[in-house]
Amino acid sequence: MCPVKVDLILVDGRNRLFFRGGIVVEENCRLTPFSHGKKTCLQFDYLKYSTQQGLSSLDSLKRTCNRLSQLKLRTPLEKSNHFQALIVKCDHPQNSDFPRYYSKKEKKPFPIPIVELRRNARKRLKNRENQPRAPVPPPKLGLVVKRLIPLAYKVLNARTTLVNNLKKLLKVMPVNACKWCNEIHVGPIGHPFKSCRGPRASIRKGTHEWGKAVVEDILVPLDAYHLYDRLGNRITHDERFSIPRVPAVVELCIQAGVDLPEYPTKRRRKPIIRIGKKEFVDADESELPDLDPEAPTPEILSEIPDLEIVPPSSKEDIALLAEETLQAWEQMRDGARRLMKMYPVRVCGYCPEVHIGPSGHKAQNCGAHKHQQRNGQHGWQAAVLNDLIPPRYVWHVPDVDQPMERELRNFYGQTPAVVELCVQAGAAVPEHYKPTMRLDVGIPRNVGEAEMAV
Repeated sequence: MCPVKVDLILVDGRNRLFFRGGIVVEENCRLTPFSHGKKTCLQFDYLKYSTQQGLSSLDSLKRTCNRLSQLKLRTPLEKSNHFQALIVKCDHPQNSDFPRYYSKKEKKPFPIPIVELRRNARKRLKNRENQPRAPVPPPKLGLVVKRLIPLAYKVLNARTTLVNNLKKLLKVMPVNACKWCNEIHVGPIGHPFKSCRGPRASIRKGTHEWGKAVVEDILVPLDAYHLYDRLGNRITHDERFSIPRVPAVVELCIQAGVDLPEYPTKRRRKPIIRIGKKEFVDADESELPDLDPEAPTPEILSEIPDLEIVPPSSKEDIALLAEETLQAWEQMRDGARRLMKMYPVRVCGYCPEVHIGPSGHKAQNCGAHKHQQRNGQHGWQAAVLNDLIPPRYVWHVPDVDQPMERELRNFYGQTPAVVELCVQAGAAVPEHYKPTMRLDVGIPRNVGEAEMAV
C-alpha cells in the first residue's frame, strides 16, 4: 500500500488542524508534514478504512489535539469492515505557546518556587552532616572570577555592537512604534490588531497610532545602580540620587571584571575576613606586589553617535549586517546568562527594577500596583535572563508585501524584535526561535477557511 497524502493543513502553533475532507481523530498516531505548493500539509502515521463520514468525532479531536504527536486519524476512503495500516513518523517543533503576558497587578513568579527552595535547603543541610564545608565562591569573598573576565569584555562589546548595528538597520528597515503604548511592529505598515493598552485606549477601541521607532523601542533601556563595593552597605533611600545609574548589563560586566575609568570600582586581591554574619574586614594587601599599569587590557568598543551613522548601501551589506547583529544579540544573552550564574542579580517582583548584587537596595522608589502598602519598597527576588535583558516580542510577518489580517491573528507567530528585524533584513532564523515564529504554519487564504480550524 503506497503512502496516501491528504489535504490536511496545520494552521497554528496551538496544535489546531484545518480540514478539507472528512476526518475522525483518535489517539496513538503521529503526523508528518510535507510541502504542497505554498501549503504545509500532513501525512498519516497509519491510515484506516472506515465507514464513518464527515467530522463525527469533534469532541475526541478537541481532547487530543493538545497532543499532536499522539494522534490517530481515520479517513473514509471506501466502505469496508477491515483496516489496513501505513506508518510514517514525524515531529513538529513549531508547536510552542507564546510567552505569557503578566498584568501590572500581578507579582512575578519566583524562578524556583519557595516550597522547592525550602525542600532543597533541608536536603543540603541533611547531606552536609559530618561533611567538610564546601568552598565559598569568589564573589562572596570580594574577588572576581579570573576565567570570566574575558567573557565580561565580550558581553560588553557585544552590547555595543548590537546598539551600533541597530542604529544602522533602522536607517534602511521600517519599524513602527505605537505612540500610546510600548508595542512595536517590524514592517512598513503597523499591524491591524486592536491591542493597545495605553492612555484612552477605550476611546480608540484599542487601535494603535503608529510612528517611527528608535533603538530604545527595540532594546528596552534598563538601568541599575553602580556599586563601588558590591559587598559594602546597601544603598539607602537618601542615597538614591547621589549614586550613578548605568545600564544593567554594563554594571554586570563591571562587577565581573571590566574596568571603566568613568565608573571606578573596588578590586580586592585577597579574600575578606569574616567577623560576623554581616561584618567583615579587608585583608592586608600591603605585602602584595604592585600591579603593572602597562599590562595589556582587552579593547572596549564605543557607541557611534547618531549623526555619524552610515547606513548600508546594498542588499548584501544589509544581510551581512543583520547576521552580525543577530550574532551579537545571541552572544550578549549567552554571556550574560553565564555571568548571572556566578554574580547574583536581583529583580523587583512588582516592577522592572533590577539590582546587580547579592541583595537589593533600600530605595523606596517602587511605583507598582499597591506600592503604598509596601511604603514604596521593592520586593526583591532572584532574577532570570529575561529580567536583565527583556525581549520585546513582536508579530512575525510571513510576507512583507502582504498586510496582516485582523481575523487571522491566531495563525501568526511572535519573536523578539531584534530577531524579527534581522530576519526581515536577510539573516537566517535561529533554531530556538522557530517554535514561536510558527514558520511551518499554513495560513488560510480567507476568513472562511479560518473558521474551519478546530
